[in-house]
Amino acid sequence: MKRNLLLSLVLLVTGYSLMYGQKLTRAQYIEKYKDLAIETMHTHGIPASITLAQACLESSDGNSDLARTANNHFGIKCHSDWTGKKFYKKDDDPGKSCFRHYSRVLDSYKDHSDFLRYRERYESLFDLDITNYKGWAHGLKKAGYATDPAYAQKLITIIEDYRLFQYDSPAVLPPSPSLLMQVEEYIPASTSPLYKYSALRTIYTKNGIPYIVASECDSYESIAKEYNLFTCELLSFNDLRKSQPIEMGTVVYLRAKKNSAPKYLDIHIAEDGETYYSISQKYGIKLKKLLKYNNQTLKNNKLREGDTVYLRKR
Repeated sequence: MKRNLLLSLVLLVTGYSLMYGQKLTRAQYIEKYKDLAIETMHTHGIPASITLAQACLESSDGNSDLARTANNHFGIKCHSDWTGKKFYKKDDDPGKSCFRHYSRVLDSYKDHSDFLRYRERYESLFDLDITNYKGWAHGLKKAGYATDPAYAQKLITIIEDYRLFQYDSPAVLPPSPSLLMQVEEYIPASTSPLYKYSALRTIYTKNGIPYIVASECDSYESIAKEYNLFTCELLSFNDLRKSQPIEMGTVVYLRAKKNSAPKYLDIHIAEDGETYYSISQKYGIKLKKLLKYNNQTLKNNKLREGDTVYLRKR
């Protein structure tokens, strides 16, 4: 009986150590989280192999304090728009840095996928084939995802050593952001008020809304006259209260913008120097709607690099 009791205690302690003390191997980590990587591939268009390889590197195969304590497998920091739980630890910055604390590992994977899909610097990656993991690895490094000069090769080595490319299935994937934002020439129907003016200069379309690209000689008054619009009407289409000088290359919409972005574009990760107005012009969304989706006002609408901007109703 004593022997059985002793055996039970040994098994209990062993089980406890496996549950709480033993580290995951890389193979175990991949097996445990490959389904999450595949799921985000189908929702965001990022190769599962790339997501898994990045997670292995960033989380030390799920064994880092950040991964074990805060379910943060990609080292994503708080940024100014984060309202959830926070985890503080020493990083490259002086003192302790603030990292996002997730309730589920799934949320960490989704946040990482949002970060890549909706940040403009990574937009060109989504034009690559889903099976081109080498192109993705080098593209991430080129876009500035990591400072390590060997970062791309480290990803490729993990992918090839563990055959992660087997998870990159070219199944139904969302269109790339660059495809959704592709500029097309707008040809008005013969019944459209713009039809008889379309020969004067090229009209383009974004989010289904016709627009022109201003030259250095243009003004809102001259454009309104050119397209038989009232100046106040044109200003309203572009979310302006009064006329102002136009820089060459400015997008000027000839119809009212829409209430939300094109399908599959749910958020935008702010780049340095961007404003809610510039984002509303970029995606063809009414500024008042964009501010409403983000609980902002005209007076309180500052953005920082890395902030999440919602492009439709949550």
